[in-house]
Amino acid sequence: MKKQKKININNFLFLFLFLFSSSLISLKTLKKVNIQDIKISGSKLFSKEDLVNNSSLKLPIRLISIKSYFLEKELKQNLSLKTVSVSRQLFPFGLKVHIKTRKPVAYAEKILNNKKILGFVDKDGIFINKQNADNTNLTTLTIQVFGWKEKFKKILSKILIEQENYEFEIVKISFSSNGFLTIVEKDLGTIFLGFNPNLINYQLQIINNLKNELKKKKVSEKIMNIDLINPNKPKIKVFKP
Repeated sequence: MKKQKKININNFLFLFLFLFSSSLISLKTLKKVNIQDIKISGSKLFSKEDLVNNSSLKLPIRLISIKSYFLEKELKQNLSLKTVSVSRQLFPFGLKVHIKTRKPVAYAEKILNNKKILGFVDKDGIFINKQNADNTNLTTLTIQVFGWKEKFKKILSKILIEQENYEFEIVKISFSSNGFLTIVEKDLGTIFLGFNPNLINYQLQIINNLKNELKKKKVSEKIMNIDLINPNKPKIKVFKP
C-alpha cells in the first residue's frame, strides 16, 4: 500500500513538473522580443540596430512569430553576408544571430537606378556595399571592377580565383552595359575578352602564356592592347614610334 502511494506521489510530481515546464515554455514563446534581447556573434561589424533596419523585423514581436529562415535570407542579401544563422532561444530568452562577413578582394562599382554605387567584391563575385565591408586589409587591394551586375558574378569569380594560380597580375576588370568584358594586366595592358563567358578558361591560359613569353624574351616594344575575343586567333597591337 505504501509502495503504491509512493508511486502515485512520484507520478503526481512528474505530472506537475511537466505541466509547469510546458506552461513556462508556452509563456516564453509568447513573450515579446525587444532589441536588447538580440545577441550577435561572429562579427562586430554590425549592430543590433543594423539587423533591425535591414530586415522586416518589427520590434517588439513575440518570439514564436519570428520566421528565422525568412530573416536569414533578408539579412544575407541586404548586408552582403557570407552566412547568417538566426536562432530563437528560450533560455536565455532572445534571438541569437551568428553572422559571417564576406572578405573583399577588389574594389567595385555598379550602377543602380542610374546611380553609381561604390563597394567591393569577394572571391565569389558578390558585391559588398561600402558600408557593409570589413575594413581589415582594404589598403592591400589592387584590383578594380567596373560595371558589376549579378549576372556577371560567376565569370568575375573565375577570374579572381584563377589569377592566384597564374603569373599575370590583373589590375582592372570592366563589363560594359551589354556585357563586353575587358581586363587590364599590369604589363600586358588592355585585353579584350568579349561576350562569351565559356571561353574564359582558355583566354586566361593564353594571357598567362603571353605573360611568361614577355618575361623570357624581354620584349622592348610596348603592348597597346591584346584582342582575345577569338582566342584561337589572338591579335596583339603594339606602339610604333
